[in-house]
Amino acid sequence: MADNITRVPGIKAGHFTDQNALTGCTVILTPPAGAVAGVDLRGGAPGTRELGLLGSDMMVERVHGIYLGGGSAWGLDAAGGVMDFLAEKNIGYRTGGGLVPIVPGAIIYDLEVGERAWPDRNMARRACENAEKGFQIEGSIGAGTGATVGKAAGPKMMMKAGCGSSAVSLPGGGVLGGIAIVNGLGEIRDPETGEIIAGIWDGEKFLKTRDMFLAAEEKASFGSNTMLGVIATDCFLTPAQATRVAKMAHDGLARTVYPAHTMSDGDIIFVLSTGEKKANINTLGMLAAEVMAESIVRGVKKAEKAGGIIAYGDISPGK
Repeated sequence: MADNITRVPGIKAGHFTDQNALTGCTVILTPPAGAVAGVDLRGGAPGTRELGLLGSDMMVERVHGIYLGGGSAWGLDAAGGVMDFLAEKNIGYRTGGGLVPIVPGAIIYDLEVGERAWPDRNMARRACENAEKGFQIEGSIGAGTGATVGKAAGPKMMMKAGCGSSAVSLPGGGVLGGIAIVNGLGEIRDPETGEIIAGIWDGEKFLKTRDMFLAAEEKASFGSNTMLGVIATDCFLTPAQATRVAKMAHDGLARTVYPAHTMSDGDIIFVLSTGEKKANINTLGMLAAEVMAESIVRGVKKAEKAGGIIAYGDISPGK
């Protein structure tokens, strides 16, 4: 049984990775009928599309996919490739003028890692094809290809991160899964121990982002970042409830990323509800935070060195 977001019935996840340019995109596909969706944005520098329609008072209540990409705002255009893929499969919101696939999305900033490049529509289409084939989910792949963390001391001390995913079973028989693209300004901490596992590495030890900000804020590098997450469940949620779960899931982000939700981050979490199973909203929100935290940790531990930027395995061999 998959220990990632695809464990949720009907949910598929796929990536396209450009290892030469060090960028890529990730696609989460829902069942053909779509999924109820919610979102919560906490960072001060977001890059997004179609977020307005995810309000609880909006007409369109279901989405057909979520697009996550690199390339900063340039990468948002690639989501059209997801729409093309879905339309060819007769999936979308029905209008008098034909089907319109609903695909909200968000991007990370990775333009200073590898080449100055971004995903295009063909890459997003291929990510959809890979989702249907069930390829690898975690690692320095997809939207996480150029992801990094620990940037307050500049690029020479930052570390590589990537994409992580996890899932849990619910008491009533349902499933909740998550996926995270780990690209934060701050360091990543183990939520159980508080230990820094990735961040500002000076070659021998971790430096604390907090200390850099307080001691010499004018010398700190804020960069451009953004943590992206998707939570999915086969339990029933209204759009308003899905948004509440997204808000609670941000607690998991804040437990692992320090500092979180800065003006240099575009931190955003989407929530998808695909089924009719019953679950307590408080339980779902609590577990969503835990799954998001675990996905972020895995996004660090599964990352690999790239572009001369070291990863977790380079400083913690064997772990």
